[in-house]
Amino acid sequence: MQNSDILYYLALQNAKGIGDINAKKLIGYIGSAQGIFEEKPQNLEKIPNVGSSIIKGLQDKSVFAKAEKELEFINNNNIKVSAFLEDTYPEKLQHCVDGPILLFQKGKFDLKNQRIVSIVGTRNMTNYGKFFLQEFVAELKAYHPIIVSGLAYGVDVYAHQQAIENKMQTIGVLAHGLDAIYPKTHQKTALEMQENGGLFTEFWSNTNPDRENFVKRNRIVAGLSAATIVIESAEKGGSLITANIANSYHRDVFAVPGRLSDQYSKGCNHLIKTNQAHLLQSAKDLAYILNWDTEKNTKAKTVQKQLFVDLNTQEKTIYEHLLKEGKQPIDVIALHCKYPIHKTASLLLNLELKGVARPLPGKIFEVV
Repeated sequence: MQNSDILYYLALQNAKGIGDINAKKLIGYIGSAQGIFEEKPQNLEKIPNVGSSIIKGLQDKSVFAKAEKELEFINNNNIKVSAFLEDTYPEKLQHCVDGPILLFQKGKFDLKNQRIVSIVGTRNMTNYGKFFLQEFVAELKAYHPIIVSGLAYGVDVYAHQQAIENKMQTIGVLAHGLDAIYPKTHQKTALEMQENGGLFTEFWSNTNPDRENFVKRNRIVAGLSAATIVIESAEKGGSLITANIANSYHRDVFAVPGRLSDQYSKGCNHLIKTNQAHLLQSAKDLAYILNWDTEKNTKAKTVQKQLFVDLNTQEKTIYEHLLKEGKQPIDVIALHCKYPIHKTASLLLNLELKGVARPLPGKIFEVV
């Protein structure tokens, strides 16, 4: 992305009263970040839910002065910038309506790998959690995934360290800018991660790791991944927030069970008890649910054309997409067919009842 494009994205990100959802909507209507600032106010007012406060934020010239300063920091520190419409932006995060319009990155990573999992949990990891995580990551290595976490105390940093030890790619999502590492004690791990993985953030330089930023960080952790794994958690905590967000994105959630009397197993046990998470005992459980089989995928059988008389236009659109592309996750189907997730789920159920599609583990579907 050119510096001029980055500048307009930064200005849009910094404009008051907009946020990621409105920014994406504006770009969808206007076509580019630059075009938004050049558009006449009377035309912007015609866009649904764009009121005077948003237009006032776009007219504030100070956003460009701040954007220019941040762009200088980006260039001086060799930071990569991805906008949400670019190929370099993580694909799964593109499906999240509230995903950031810009992602700042440092490191060496290959996000074409679709086997991305997030591992989260308590700051107060016990020996039980530590032993499980060691064994789990070692087993997971055979499937060559990317491990994502938040570089925080406890489960987060240990997940990164185990990935490094097993020579697996790992990504840390920060709740602050790339000019610092919080906590400082994890600086060595952060540097090691950048040799085979790296750091992501949506925050500008000189941003403090304030409490609300950790919640925003959690949505990126959940959004990047096909699945979120909770190793240990008390009844309340940030890892449960991440699990809830992952469920809202229609991603799989896994939790490691523990004894009923253990404080840092209560959150995981509750997720399993309330059907908010799959019970996780080994890497094989994850691979099965996510359909990470090592066997060659069998080609879907072609359904006779006369079956189309039983399909309406929307059902036929999804069927033809699956016939062409093969096995697909529900969020990818929704994205390509341009239907909301809830509508896509309903249409897939209809196709299943009509015997022309079937669900697979990991919220994946294929034609019969």
